[in-house]
Amino acid sequence: MKVSLLLADAAQADPQSGKVHALGLGWRQCQTPTPPFALVLFLDIDWDETNQQHKLTCQLLTTDGDPVVVTGPQGPQPMLFEAAAEAGRMPGAIHGTSVRMPLALNIPPGIPLEPGLYEWRVEVEGFEQATAVEAFIVTGGGHSPMGFD
Repeated sequence: MKVSLLLADAAQADPQSGKVHALGLGWRQCQTPTPPFALVLFLDIDWDETNQQHKLTCQLLTTDGDPVVVTGPQGPQPMLFEAAAEAGRMPGAIHGTSVRMPLALNIPPGIPLEPGLYEWRVEVEGFEQATAVEAFIVTGGGHSPMGFD
């Protein structure tokens, strides 16, 4: 299994076509508090791993690898999302080919990050090699030099 991860302003996955419809795809810098954004994932699932449930973990980390903790309705919590994904074999698929599964996770605005370098890490349970990391820079409030507002 292979995992690819990108950041976008907004995204919508279309599992039937294997596509993601995204706006502002590929940014690497934003301001604090964060604007709305999306995690765009592609899981390339090997033939023999289809029709099985796979547990995904998406976590926001500092560059030191420490979980980012934010205060929510239930108190301080690590910025962490868990999901289960299962891809079936499409009719007419060629035996032995991988199946691409697109996922999009839209995140609302307002994460109060300190300026600095952060990374989203996505891991698939049981697949040590199926990890994707996407780093990004958070600048102080105001206009982002990269135009991402």
